[in-house]
Amino acid sequence: MSTLIERTSNKLVKAFLKNKIIAPLPKRFTKKLTEANKFRILCESKVKKPIIGYKAGGTGIPVMKKLKEKEPFYASVYKDNFLKSGKSVKISKTTFGIELEVCYLIKRSFFNSKGVITMKNISKFISHMAPCIEIVGYRQRKKGITSFGDLCSDFGANVKFLVGQKKKYKKINIGNLKTNINNKKTKQNINGNTSAVFVNPLNSLRFVLNKIKRDKINLNKNFYVFTGSTVGVVPINRGLYTGRIDKLGSVKATIR
Repeated sequence: MSTLIERTSNKLVKAFLKNKIIAPLPKRFTKKLTEANKFRILCESKVKKPIIGYKAGGTGIPVMKKLKEKEPFYASVYKDNFLKSGKSVKISKTTFGIELEVCYLIKRSFFNSKGVITMKNISKFISHMAPCIEIVGYRQRKKGITSFGDLCSDFGANVKFLVGQKKKYKKINIGNLKTNINNKKTKQNINGNTSAVFVNPLNSLRFVLNKIKRDKINLNKNFYVFTGSTVGVVPINRGLYTGRIDKLGSVKATIR
């Protein structure tokens, strides 16, 4: 006889693969981040599709304090959810937000590295960087966020990533760059700053890379890390969104 966690994970994986909406997950799998993380890992183990990288979530310090969380979370990002800038994305009733982020392309050699990743040694593992848009939402009939577990347990709440033109990595003041995302149709115009991302997007990257090491993951290829929103979670509407990050460039997403 299958257990509740097995049955629930099977339902969520099916919803993820078939783009369906299911009833909310039992709170025992979402309330605490430790339990949500175990549930995420179980669900991801059942998705036999290529992983292109990993995302950090909950990287805003104010929201971390508000929800009484000690740290962000991370989740796998699948190739199917990875698009080039300018593509169109169809959203559902449970898609709740759009974000503007910094992403990094990490060298395969990272998987052979020894020891902890620090702010001093992190640069040698970075190949490229780019602006990106993340579309976030649930695969459940639920609204709001009561804990990071809500997001982490549902494939990190990732719907799609759209990535702008990559630039070869070089050291810039990534911890203090102005950002903006706008939608002329809905008159949304939100300014942000890269400092909103766990103080510095590189710090968010460091967090994810060390979690990957802890979990003994080896993709044996170059991979992306998406570091978290510079503008918070912006309510999503239909229309063309354009995101800009100083020194990195722009990225676009058409929402329908």
